[in-house]
Amino acid sequence: QVQLVESGGGLVQAGGSLRLSCAASGRTFSNYAMGWFRQAPGKEREFVAAFGRYVSNTVYADSVKGRFYISRDNAKNTVSLQMNSLKPEDTAVYFCAAGGTNAYTSQYRYDIWGQGTQVTVSS
Repeated sequence: QVQLVESGGGLVQAGGSLRLSCAASGRTFSNYAMGWFRQAPGKEREFVAAFGRYVSNTVYADSVKGRFYISRDNAKNTVSLQMNSLKPEDTAVYFCAAGGTNAYTSQYRYDIWGQGTQVTVSS
């Protein structure tokens, strides 16, 4: 079983950058697809980005494409989300998730979740 802990959230001005990290425990990290989701107050959790089990298998939500970049380091059991050109509408709690093998966009394909980290973008 894999356990996930996110870090790197915080307060940033619009146009700024943040890098989120998700540290995974467990020897089977490399067998999982990894995803980032976010949930803003009063809204449903939404897909942000995912990195499948294989290097070429990455997917991004249209709203973050070209601004956010997901990466994973299987040797360090980490997955990161580099967020650039942040906008106030990016404000949310960001969650790391693990599950399956492909870069799924549906939260229901992931069965292991971190506790979340808050990202706040001021205008």
